[in-house]
Amino acid sequence: MKNPKQYPVQKSEAEWMKELDAESYRILREKGTEYPFTGEFNDHFEEGTYQCKGCGTSLYDSSSKFDSSCGWPSYDAALGGALEFIQDTTHGMVRTEIVCANCGGHQGHVFQDGPTSTGERYCVNSLSINFQAKEK
Repeated sequence: MKNPKQYPVQKSEAEWMKELDAESYRILREKGTEYPFTGEFNDHFEEGTYQCKGCGTSLYDSSSKFDSSCGWPSYDAALGGALEFIQDTTHGMVRTEIVCANCGGHQGHVFQDGPTSTGERYCVNSLSINFQAKEK
C-alpha cells in the first residue's frame, strides 16, 4: 500500500533499495514493522535528535523520548511539521500512521495512550531512524 502523495524528496524504488538495507527498506518503503524489543533505539536515552533514516530529516528530540515498555522507541511529541499523519485501517483496526513529511518514509503509528502531559505515544521503528548525538 503505497502513499500516492508527492514528497519533497523523490527517489525511485530502485534508488531506495540501493540506499537502504533490506529491513529498513521493508519498514520505510513497504510499511513494515520490526519485532518488539529488538530495535537499536528501544532502550536508547542519550541526548540528541532522532532523524529519518531515509532522508535525514530531524523528527524527534531526545527530550520527548520515554520508556513505554511497548518494545519500540516511544516519544510523546514530534518536531513541528516533521511528520504527516495518515489514517490506517489495515489489520482490522483504525490507527494513525506517521510518515516523514519530507520523504514519506513510514515511521510507525501514534496512539492517544501516552503517560505524559501530551497524552500521545509515537511508536517508532528503530530501523526507520538514525540518531545524532548532542554536541558537548
